[in-house]
Order: sequence, then C-alpha cells, then structure tokens
Amino acid sequence: MVQKLKNLKRGFTLVELMIVVAIVGILAALAVYGVSKYVKNAKTAEARDALGRMAKDAVSAYNKESMDVTTVLAAGDSSSVIHSLCADASAVPTTIPAAAKYQSAPNDWSGGWDCLHFSMNEPQYFQYEYTSDANTSFSCIARGDLDGDSSSSTFSIAGAADSTTKTATYAPTIAELRPEE
Repeated sequence: MVQKLKNLKRGFTLVELMIVVAIVGILAALAVYGVSKYVKNAKTAEARDALGRMAKDAVSAYNKESMDVTTVLAAGDSSSVIHSLCADASAVPTTIPAAAKYQSAPNDWSGGWDCLHFSMNEPQYFQYEYTSDANTSFSCIARGDLDGDSSSSTFSIAGAADSTTKTATYAPTIAELRPEE
C-alpha cells in the first residue's frame, strides 16, 4: 500500500520535461515561419490587386472611343474614331519603400495616371509604374522591399493593343520576381 502511494506522488522526469520543451520549441519555430510567410503573402496581395486594376484600366482606356481633339467638325462632317493607350505614368512613390508603408498624395497620381483613372488612397508597400510603347503594348509594374534588405520584389503584367481589331488585352498572369523580398 505504501509502495502504491509512493508511485502516485512520482512526478515527471527531467528527460520527459526536456522532450516536451523540445517539442514546444519546434512547434514555435514552425509557427513563426508560417506567420511570417502569411504576412508577406498578405502584403504582396496589394501589388497583385493593384496591377490587376491597372491592367483593366489600361484596356478600358484603349477601348474608349475618342476623336482628334484638334478637329472641329462642321455639320454633316465625320471623323474617324481613335483608340490609344495612356501615356507613361511616373512611378509613385519616386523611390521604393523599404519595409515601410508610403502614403501618397492625390497629386502624385497625375499625368498618365489620370488617363488610367488609377490611384491609391490607402498607404502602400509598393512603388507603382505604368509604361506604354507607341500604342502597341503596355506594362504595369510594382516594386517593393518588404523586408528592408535593399533587395526588391518586382511584379509586372503586360498588355498589347491591336490596331486592326481596335482591342487591347493583357496577360492572364502576373510575372513575379523575388515576391517575398
């Protein structure tokens, strides 16, 4: 009977406690890795979403029918319809944010951005730029340095305009270079 009571009072051995601590440490390391990967993926979602909107806006701007603004039509005259890509839009912000968010001002989104009808009102992790080439192609680019190590991530999507069919299209996927930098 005394022996049974002695066995009931027995606690964990040092080896058992060390195994539990090791297991908890491994689980904590995996959790930190998973959470940091999740956070970086959430930050890159901003770039993917913005580039998708920019590409759609560029196609919409090209498909919009316009006329030569220098031509005044008299009654009974006609003019051909013009389709054109938006002009280049300068990078916003001018430098790539390093592990920080940038709050742009409304006047940052002028020039080619006006044609695209694109702007960002919320703080952003990425620098955005739009370029077009002689009404045949365009590209939307996002650059960011999420971890502040001076190595930037680059996301881009390309599009093309067909003057024969008067339509513009963009790539179905976004090109990613070092997406978690």
